[in-house]
Amino acid sequence: MVDEMTGSGEWRGWRAATQSALYGTGDTAGTAGTGGTGGTADAGGTGGTGGTADAGGTADAGGTGGFYRRAEGPAGHFRTSVHASPLFAAAVARLLCRVDEALGRPASLDFVDMAAGRGELVTAVLAALPADVAARTRACAVEIADRPEGLAHRIEWLSEPPREITGLLFANEWLDNVPVEVVEVDSTGVARLLLVRDDGAERPGEPVSGAQAQWLARWWPLAAEEGLRAEIGLPRDTAWASAVACVVRGLAVAVDYAHSADARPPFGTLTGFREGRETAPVPDGTCDITAHVALDACAEAGETAAGEPGLPARLLTQRTALRALGIAGARPPLALASTDPTGYVRALASAGEAAELTAPGGLGDFGWLLQPVGIADPLADADP
Repeated sequence: MVDEMTGSGEWRGWRAATQSALYGTGDTAGTAGTGGTGGTADAGGTGGTGGTADAGGTADAGGTGGFYRRAEGPAGHFRTSVHASPLFAAAVARLLCRVDEALGRPASLDFVDMAAGRGELVTAVLAALPADVAARTRACAVEIADRPEGLAHRIEWLSEPPREITGLLFANEWLDNVPVEVVEVDSTGVARLLLVRDDGAERPGEPVSGAQAQWLARWWPLAAEEGLRAEIGLPRDTAWASAVACVVRGLAVAVDYAHSADARPPFGTLTGFREGRETAPVPDGTCDITAHVALDACAEAGETAAGEPGLPARLLTQRTALRALGIAGARPPLALASTDPTGYVRALASAGEAAELTAPGGLGDFGWLLQPVGIADPLADADP
């Protein structure tokens, strides 16, 4: 009989299949971890773009590697805001400075990059910080892959976030790669879990039940129409709540492809990326597998995890958040071309990058989920 842990030829739910394909299999990791663009894993159960080990141990102990352990890293297959422009890291650095001020400029300020990939964001944020803030910043990259060569020694490389964070936890495109179950309505109007093989072939499984059915009814109710699909975001809620629970004082931010309860996609969003191109999601370890995030559901889970010190969560578009952080995308005045041609070219290039980061229909439509803990919202001046 085929070993279910390897999945070769085996019918499994999409969550288990994705966990194995993205993060590999191992004697201690199982399918209960988390991960992101870089990724992490904790006791609570999810996965992500890169990932990190779960509470039981390292994800590759005694097992096989997954897609996010490959040498080229996430940047070899898709482009995030981090890769699009250094302006993104500069904006995150400004946000960290706002958190620092709200905290009263503590002696040690945490910056935790969830799903750190190869450390691109945390490296760029440190470089963009004012010297006095950088000197007090403890920088942590949370990632399941091995520490990349050449990464600054001051950056801690962790498999899970620190248990007590005072500062900013930032998760860029982490939650969209936390593995989830996919369901489809059958010809009788019943929502069933979809099973998948490593070659991408699907078949219906058991009807949705228990906590998964409750989540579906609360956050993504499906009409009794054959072919309608949904992705059950419960593992993402758990992963986000676990991350927020680590913040003693400060801010937790998740940035991702997102949808809301009033506009769920009728046929789901599960897809794959390989070498920069969108492709069919095939859980064989050769491509990224991702699905958009019900950030409104995550927000409720994060508020609960924050408890008494937490303020209400806020959902903004990336366009709104970045503009509040000084990324506007306005073209430089044409007169500058005559007085300072080199400066004009630099300003024009910067404006183009800012426009990409804030573009409607593109990166600007990403969702930013902000969960303050024990401080005022540092982006309170940003209109929703």
